[in-house]
Amino acid sequence: MNEKIKIFLVDDHPIVRDGLKSILQTQEDFEIIGEASNGDEALQKLEILEPDILISDLEMPEKDGLSLIQILNDKKTKIKIIVFTVFDTDERIISAIKSGAKGYLLKGAGHQEIFKAIRAVQKGESILQPIIASKLIRHIKNDRDQLSEREMEVLIEMGKGKKNTAIAATLFISERTVKFHVSSILNKLDVKNRTEAVQLAIKKGIINI
Repeated sequence: MNEKIKIFLVDDHPIVRDGLKSILQTQEDFEIIGEASNGDEALQKLEILEPDILISDLEMPEKDGLSLIQILNDKKTKIKIIVFTVFDTDERIISAIKSGAKGYLLKGAGHQEIFKAIRAVQKGESILQPIIASKLIRHIKNDRDQLSEREMEVLIEMGKGKKNTAIAATLFISERTVKFHVSSILNKLDVKNRTEAVQLAIKKGIINI
């Protein structure tokens, strides 16, 4: 028999946790090993427990889901996170994915959709409901559109690890012009440095290195 997928639930509503737990316990390959009502409680329990999958709401007291995701991501834990929430705004979705969530489900998702998402994320895949994926794609398209063609070329070369001098030589432009484009890219993508710009661009599908 295959090893069970260990799951930890985080939601400030006991009824939601109980309902989700009841649904997940119908599957022989799932095991609920713990639960918490907020991010702080979750972090305390996760010092002892080692789940494979953490399913978390976003809006919670004490420490919300987004903060929890960011902390776990910064700690570089092996826990794979699925957001389970009522919030479907672009900002919420992008923030969660950027922070390290591997899946994003709305609370209206069907049982089979939830089961599929858990198994897929456990295998290393990223899962988004169609409505969530469409919002993310639209956001990526907007990011592409806000960068000029030349800025995209500079960003691609940045992704290859090239310095300004090398980029200038490759694109047949001056180093000063490259610096101007780099500054514009950082401003448009709202990041602090070249590394963050490249990481964000790859994560959001703006470039493919």
